[in-house]
Amino acid sequence: MTKITTLLFDLDGTLINTNELIISSFLHTLNHYFPDQYKREDVYPFMGPTLAETFSGIDPERAEEMIARYRKFNLENHDLLVTEFEGVYETIRTLKENQFKLAIVSTKLRDTVIKGLKLTHLYPFFDTIVALDDVTEPKPHPEPLLKALREVGSKPEEAMMIGDNFHDIEGGKNAGTLTAGVAWSVKGKDFLQSFQPDYMLDTMPELLDILKIGVPEK
Repeated sequence: MTKITTLLFDLDGTLINTNELIISSFLHTLNHYFPDQYKREDVYPFMGPTLAETFSGIDPERAEEMIARYRKFNLENHDLLVTEFEGVYETIRTLKENQFKLAIVSTKLRDTVIKGLKLTHLYPFFDTIVALDDVTEPKPHPEPLLKALREVGSKPEEAMMIGDNFHDIEGGKNAGTLTAGVAWSVKGKDFLQSFQPDYMLDTMPELLDILKIGVPEK
């Protein structure tokens, strides 16, 4: 393995637990337009793609209106419903202390990404953020990952993309990075494993073992 110097992280469902916020935002929106037609498990496939992709597929004519309703509810309930995943803060802090370059690559808007990072005290650790409004093509297109790598001065072969969805794994493969899935993905470990990430993390601190942080060199 080429020495990894750079770690690209998805945000939602990977570093911060926004699952309840996202599910609630979708149900709030969809139940307004299609009363009693959607249950919790029905919205799982919508977690990962952009809102435009999801709502355009459901109702192209009202997609923009639906996105606005979703985002309003999402922002109003953000701090109430977002929680931390165990071991994330300590792992990210340790990576930073060991001089790794850290970036966020998300399909959320920049302001919302920053809001989540600040709420969970992760914001100071990241060298750059590439959000939906920073790119033309979202993940799994390689554009956001390659942009993040350019901004921190790294090459794909020295980077790893870590995420909870197939967009993250396929985005990493398309950009030429290593990939790691997280077993706490709301879609389940087996679903993510089917996209053949290079690594599967059962807990975030396992990343430190993969990178051999704290392991004496032989």
